[in-house]
Amino acid sequence: MDREVIGAIGVGVMILLMFLRVPVAMALLLVGWGGVTVLRGDRAADAVFSADTFGAVLNFDLTTIPSFMLMGYITYVAGFTRDIYDAARIWFGRISGGLAAASTMGCAAFAAVSGSSLATAAAMGKIAVPEMLRRGYDKGLATGVVAASGTLGSLIPPSVLMILYAVFTEQSIALLFMAGIIPGILSAGIYIGMVLIRARINPKLAPGMAEKTTWGEKFRALKGGWGIALLFILVMGGILIGVFTPMEAGAIGASGAFLISLFSGRLTTERLKSAFADTLRHTGSIFAIVFGAMIFARFMALSGLGQWMADMAGSVSDHVIPVIIALSIIYIILGTFMGSIEIMLITLPIVTPIVESYDVSLIWFGVIMIKYLEIGLITPPLGFNVFMISSVVGRAVPIQSIFRGVMWFLAMDVLTLGVLIAWPQITLWLPDVYAEWMSFLRNAQLGSFQAIWLWMTGGLNGAAG
Repeated sequence: MDREVIGAIGVGVMILLMFLRVPVAMALLLVGWGGVTVLRGDRAADAVFSADTFGAVLNFDLTTIPSFMLMGYITYVAGFTRDIYDAARIWFGRISGGLAAASTMGCAAFAAVSGSSLATAAAMGKIAVPEMLRRGYDKGLATGVVAASGTLGSLIPPSVLMILYAVFTEQSIALLFMAGIIPGILSAGIYIGMVLIRARINPKLAPGMAEKTTWGEKFRALKGGWGIALLFILVMGGILIGVFTPMEAGAIGASGAFLISLFSGRLTTERLKSAFADTLRHTGSIFAIVFGAMIFARFMALSGLGQWMADMAGSVSDHVIPVIIALSIIYIILGTFMGSIEIMLITLPIVTPIVESYDVSLIWFGVIMIKYLEIGLITPPLGFNVFMISSVVGRAVPIQSIFRGVMWFLAMDVLTLGVLIAWPQITLWLPDVYAEWMSFLRNAQLGSFQAIWLWMTGGLNGAAG
């Protein structure tokens, strides 16, 4: 039997196991170990199992996952999430659709420190949805905007999905973080634009608040968002100018979140315990999937299935766009019944060789893939973010109304995806700037702070020369 056929059978068995409710981590591990056994024997399978799982534990890039997750959970239990939403509500609440726009802004801001779409949707759902329903918002819009905006947690860095993608495709985490910033802002902006246009056409859909707020109240409300803003500037700014690596940024971000919450008087022992417990629980589940995915990826590499599919794709079309469109459809379908992390780690060993065969930037494709996964999080019949919001609001809003509400945002996601595919430079501009800056620092043999000081004092050109 050809090894490619064995690889295809392995993929089919894995999908069957998941439909039978076998845990994803176990399905990946069993199929990966079994596939390597068939191809190379049980001794090779045992060697792969021990080497890959041990290698995963020693992969320092993966240490960014628990540190960034801890940063997000600390800011959540400390109440900074509500501060962000309250500030946006006070500034924009009187506009028709303003509370929905404020919800998107709150999700985008919390995404900048959480790294998880489900965590973002859950956090903002408890705060924003009851407020919008109390103000007479359409139930579908009130729930749909938070379910959709929660997906920004995967795109706006720091992102757990970006870290995993970088590790499995051997790309730079820092470059991926830079690549996600502009597409994330673009996605949030398109959501807000659509909501405000719909509210302008039909004010009953999203009425503005009747209460008036003074400029003093508006500026005082901004003080609540200083913690999130400081953390984002500290983490992403530090990475951008080269002060520290993404691994160091995760530890600094978690430490910063702890100190900001502690000195603001918002961190109790119980809240800190809750943040650590949630971080350990979710990190454990992610690492279990990572272990299984590494064994499965080794099986896919030995089977040659990914390269065979790349050759097939090349024989069908010389241009990457038809392939990207086909992958878009496949990922959106997968997103209707599987979680984001599972989809990514299962498909990367197969899809990466196809994309590489077209000489496409894997940094750009990483953002496109995460956008696929975002769409899957709100696509029926199993949009995870939709069910997360449903669990938050309970019987107040039927699940059908939430899915009806997200359809508008789903259309906006498709629009955003089209823009990012048509103009890759939107995604790649900031990573290119970052790469040039880091190259300059290495060539000039300067430290980040020294280079910034020279730039401020006008001496940078001389140093470059």
